[in-house]
Amino acid sequence: MSVALGTTRPLPVRTTPVGDPGDLLASLPRTAPYAWIRNGEGLVGWGEAARVTVPPGPGRFAWARRWLATVLGDAQVDDAVRTPGSGAVAFGSFTFDENAHGSVLVVPQAVLARRDGRAWLTTIGEAPLETFTPILDPGRISYGDGSLTAPEWEHVVARAARRIREGELEKVVLARDLVATAERPIDVRLLLSRLAARYPECYTFSVAGLVGATPELLIRRTGQEIESLVLAGTTPRGTSPADDIARGAALFASQKDRHEHECAIASVRQTLAPLCSSLTTPEQPELLVLPNVQHLASHVTGRLADGASVLDVVAAMHPTAAVGGTPTPTAIEVIRELEGMDRAGYAGPVGWIDAHGDGEWAIALRSGLVEGRRVRLFAGCGIMGDSNPAAELAEAQAKFRVMQYALEG
Repeated sequence: MSVALGTTRPLPVRTTPVGDPGDLLASLPRTAPYAWIRNGEGLVGWGEAARVTVPPGPGRFAWARRWLATVLGDAQVDDAVRTPGSGAVAFGSFTFDENAHGSVLVVPQAVLARRDGRAWLTTIGEAPLETFTPILDPGRISYGDGSLTAPEWEHVVARAARRIREGELEKVVLARDLVATAERPIDVRLLLSRLAARYPECYTFSVAGLVGATPELLIRRTGQEIESLVLAGTTPRGTSPADDIARGAALFASQKDRHEHECAIASVRQTLAPLCSSLTTPEQPELLVLPNVQHLASHVTGRLADGASVLDVVAAMHPTAAVGGTPTPTAIEVIRELEGMDRAGYAGPVGWIDAHGDGEWAIALRSGLVEGRRVRLFAGCGIMGDSNPAAELAEAQAKFRVMQYALEG
């Protein structure tokens, strides 16, 4: 159901403690599953108490917050848990480009959650009693070019690197897509279960067809405390333990990757500082080792100076240099000019927000957009002046493997 501003009736919301539900994803019905899982904890939802497509434009996050205030602000809430993520919760996905259509917010009719040894169920009205059905295998998967062929994308990378060397900008993040087609309709639950099992340290998500496992936490708000995990600089995993260590050391020592990471940290610091009474950024990054790649990673923490909701912080932060480039406004224009595709929700904010403004939002990396038997897979690379097109193509291929594994097992 789509609910317009000013036309809602109060939602009857009830949250009750429950026993440990075990695997949260195993509770999901097949139809329209919503999910946000990391290390077995998080939230899953189904049904739709309210849904809206957010109008594009520079004011879209403010519009979304007003819609949420209208829908959730007058809710008749019986919440016996009273923790971030209890009561009414909205799942959301925003497009990377503010001018693109497709940003969505959904308030599920039922949300099952677990965190820190507690579990709870939230229902809105008469939540549907969905019958669990067996997860279906999609069958054989075939792949085809997305918006650009591999050689065409390498040519785009070369053009971008040349413009960086000429001084137009310092960095631009270029994405490419790959189209996967299955024999049978794709069961999102299968993708979620495989992603959560293989990449437990990532945020496995499902919102309105956008499914993935992203390592990059854009922002978490718990009361006035906020946290962000910045990733920039990547290398594939090694073929042996020694090769793995060598690759990590080379990444840490890489002038190109360290500069890319410093650009990303500077962007986050500049954005968050006006919103925070205190802000802490590390002196140097650490290595985040995932099953397929290694990243340079930095944890940023702070305390908000006023009553900003998590969505306000998302509005201030997106797009970061890690997914756009430096300087970001120039990089966004270069992306629009050179990339040759609509990113949809890829590299946009994805996550959840509750009625108190708490929530968690990530950048939708390592993801795909599911439509029936078809999935658009996405991957992106940070391009610098000395970037090698063939190496960047190889990095993108490595990032595709996350969703390819989810499809093929």
